[in-house]
Amino acid sequence: MRKSGVLLPVTGLPSRYGIGTFSKEGYAFIDFLEKAGQKLWQILPLGPTGYGDSPYQSFSTFAGNPYYIDLEELIEKGWLTEEECEEADYGEEAEFVDYEKIFYSRFKLLRKAYERSNILQDGDFCRFVEENAYWLKDYCLYMAIKDSLGGVSWITWEEGLKLRKPEAMEEYRAKLVEEIHCYEFQQYFFQKQWLALKQYANEKGIEIVGDIPIYVALDSADTWANPELFQLDEQCTPTAVAGCPPDAFSATGQLWGNPLYRWDYHKETGYDWWIRRIGYSFRLYDIVRIDHFRGFDEYYAIPYGAETAVNGEWRKGPGIAFFKALEERLGKKQIIAEDLGFLTPTVIQLVKDTGYPGMKILQFAFDSREESDYLPHNYIQNSVVYTGTHDNDTTPHWFAVLNEHDKGFAKRYMNLADEDRACSELIRLAFASVADTCIIPIQDYLELGGEARTNTPSTLGINWKWRLLPGQLTEELANRMRTLVKLYGR
Repeated sequence: MRKSGVLLPVTGLPSRYGIGTFSKEGYAFIDFLEKAGQKLWQILPLGPTGYGDSPYQSFSTFAGNPYYIDLEELIEKGWLTEEECEEADYGEEAEFVDYEKIFYSRFKLLRKAYERSNILQDGDFCRFVEENAYWLKDYCLYMAIKDSLGGVSWITWEEGLKLRKPEAMEEYRAKLVEEIHCYEFQQYFFQKQWLALKQYANEKGIEIVGDIPIYVALDSADTWANPELFQLDEQCTPTAVAGCPPDAFSATGQLWGNPLYRWDYHKETGYDWWIRRIGYSFRLYDIVRIDHFRGFDEYYAIPYGAETAVNGEWRKGPGIAFFKALEERLGKKQIIAEDLGFLTPTVIQLVKDTGYPGMKILQFAFDSREESDYLPHNYIQNSVVYTGTHDNDTTPHWFAVLNEHDKGFAKRYMNLADEDRACSELIRLAFASVADTCIIPIQDYLELGGEARTNTPSTLGINWKWRLLPGQLTEELANRMRTLVKLYGR
């Protein structure tokens, strides 16, 4: 079935308290999508973020980001006052998230709410803690210890804690019991509010497209609690880490620093941890986009401690055996393979063998030097087309700074006389393509410049900040989007 949707991270929703949340504005956005005839809302990973604020470097692959909890519900319950929430400092600019100020204000408010809540007597809360114990217990202890030690990574903790020796674990569990309960409280409200918002979307005929990074962060509860899953030595120090080799965009490659999987161990366990991870993702989302899909075919391993990615090597991933095991346990699921970048014949075959749709990015299409798989006349139906993703510039700014040769090619391809129409014509091109699914970042519908870009890879401090302003999603825009849906059968 042909369908279309919008890419907007939860952080990008407008709201009263400094960052997008599961508030009434989230419900209003779903109403807007329904009016606009859209069937999909794609978001970014929902996990708790640390240094750099990237949703792709989370403290847990299972936990949710406490920033997204709607404070209005806690006010209604009498656990916070409106004055307390209004007085907190969230930064000066409504259009951009100030993560430092959110960090210092949000957790204080959530702690106050927890202390006033008597949540430990709540049956639903107790059931949540019990049902999610397989990840929640380790995550809450990990975060409580981390806070008590000034936020440093677990690989620098004293040996008893780092290696999870029973006496050290028991000591900290007893010492930090209130902090642990506070983190349980946060996760309960995160999940409760998100699942209610997702249900509202589903009732309106809108599916949620979620996103899971292939790797977990080194500084995460996942790595600390499950060292046997990763390429770590006896002292839990990585032996090799993830990244990408040098290419035309980077002479030294990309050094991501994530721990690599011990795929031999995962195979022995029937890929149990991975299947639980993806199974849990399908509680939160209807469709899952797996980031860096190539890593299941081959992954790039860089010696731990290296300063660049130059001296890495390619190693074999689990291949189709993993996806067969996944389907046996979970059944057929809706998965999108993020298959961007340089693809070898073996990874192309892997995507084909899984049957998952791959991704097509229009901003990658117009290289005047060569024929591109990203040009719409080369698409197959089983694919997902975007003007750009969260890692790309907004389309208006991308087109404005495109070199003259490529811009000339794009204009000829689109039969474009007026450059001011470049963004709307690219959106039309995506809708008109044979790709079953078309997803457009909301910034492109609004024709915003580079200031609205979500993320610039390999940079810190300027990303994940942009937000919608109240009033930007107009009736006129919804009508324009709906017209495209009808015109191109989506």
